[in-house]
Amino acid sequence: MTSRSLGHRAPLLWLVLPFIAGLAAGKAGDITAGVGLLAAASLAGLISLTGVWRFPRLWAPGLVAAMFLAGMASHALHRARLPAWETLPPREARLALQVDRIFAPRDARRASGLGTVLRADDHLRELAGQRVYFSLSLGRGEAPPIRSAVVSAVGIIVTLPRQPPADTFDGYLAGAGINFRLTRGRVLAVERPANAYYRFCAQASARFKRILDRGIVEKQSALAALLRGMMLGETHELSEEQRAVFMQSGTMHLFAISGLNIGVIAAALQALLALARLPRWARFVVGLLLLWIFVDITGASPSAVRAFVMAVFLQAAFVLQRPANVLAGLVGSAFAVLLVAPLQVFSASFLMSYTIVLALLVLGLPLGEAWLVRWGPWRDLPKATWRWWQHRMDWLWRMATGAIAIGAATMLVSFLTGVQFFRLLTPGALLANLVLIPAAMVVTLGGFASLLCGLVGLGAGAVLCNHASALVLLLIEWLVRLSVQIPGAFFPARFAAPWVGPAALAVLVATLLAGYAAGWRKEHGGWWPPFAVVAITLIFGMKFG
Repeated sequence: MTSRSLGHRAPLLWLVLPFIAGLAAGKAGDITAGVGLLAAASLAGLISLTGVWRFPRLWAPGLVAAMFLAGMASHALHRARLPAWETLPPREARLALQVDRIFAPRDARRASGLGTVLRADDHLRELAGQRVYFSLSLGRGEAPPIRSAVVSAVGIIVTLPRQPPADTFDGYLAGAGINFRLTRGRVLAVERPANAYYRFCAQASARFKRILDRGIVEKQSALAALLRGMMLGETHELSEEQRAVFMQSGTMHLFAISGLNIGVIAAALQALLALARLPRWARFVVGLLLLWIFVDITGASPSAVRAFVMAVFLQAAFVLQRPANVLAGLVGSAFAVLLVAPLQVFSASFLMSYTIVLALLVLGLPLGEAWLVRWGPWRDLPKATWRWWQHRMDWLWRMATGAIAIGAATMLVSFLTGVQFFRLLTPGALLANLVLIPAAMVVTLGGFASLLCGLVGLGAGAVLCNHASALVLLLIEWLVRLSVQIPGAFFPARFAAPWVGPAALAVLVATLLAGYAAGWRKEHGGWWPPFAVVAITLIFGMKFG
């Protein structure tokens, strides 16, 4: 069988895989000697370079060792724990914070986010340079701080655990390189206001919300919240009931600014710029600039930034007139993200984003093509003799077969990550996502058209697009509520030990890559090894309830 999906190369895997392994080893061993490991990585890299000319057999092991040691060093340097604070109790602290990220507020009287300590009292001066999570109360009529602003704040500083569970908020903070919480805090003064660019982003975000609310917020506030969540990532707008049913159905990812949303918007921008008859290079530069501004306006969440980097790699291949190797683009974007923020590799969104797309590319697409070759309708009849209804049935069969194969492949990852991070096993997610992902793409296009109409002054067009999006969202919500009522759609579950989930995911990724490299041939196990890995993990490594 000759498959268009097989045979793609991704040489950067020689760098990415050992680097991730080094990050995992650094976390598991709680290693802190970052500078020494960095020196050892440099030495191994030098051996690899010299091996290219003088010792050909040493360059590959030297490269792998260098990246593994670099991963361990990167974890130690980015985690940057303060040993003296490991056993200290919480204490009051007065800090000067530079605001790096603001979380969407659930309470208008509080502001929370991530920041960097620029200055602290003398007895706390070792906190300078540390990144912290802050939660600050706001005075009456006081606006929350904007990214890049420097504020003076006072509160209770608390040290995070060294190895918090991955499915907790502390685990999320640790994955972002955070070591401290500043709680019960309040703003004393704004030492330096936000720069003009981030003030523009904040104003644009508020304007986007007003545009997406036009015509529906008064009558259907719940649907308006869903639309804002899908377009701007404001999942805090969802009610607890909405959040629960979307989590149980395995479709909560639809309301995160991630690959699906950014991909649809990137395609829409490129289509508009193509209609404007811009040259290829101009479309590339202008399209990515506009896409980045949108990502920044929505808050530049890690998932949105990763999707943007992926879009850069794919569109660059098109501009350079290279074959669109999506696998190489995926690996290249992962490497670029890990070089900037290596601790993201332990976050739920990173693992789910990259492993799901990897399973789609290396298993889902080839499996769908293999099914078509084996079970294609009217294979023995020349297509020139087909009637019109046979062509329609063949098209429907191809669409259904491809969707089921992709869904089955991505379900393998969802089973493991869902139990690991959300303590839910969601078998019903396969059928739900087959229907809801296309519907979510329609909603995203409608929201994009609404924003475009609102920005150019076509208020009636924005209202029309919002109503169309709300109608599809109403159908999505109804289908989700219906799906979770089906017996066996979801089960509360957890792994028997904390290491089971990460280990099983690593084995699954290795099995996927090995199977793809071998062309999924029968003599190497065929298509079954990834499914066997997940089945064995769920049978022997999982507990229900």
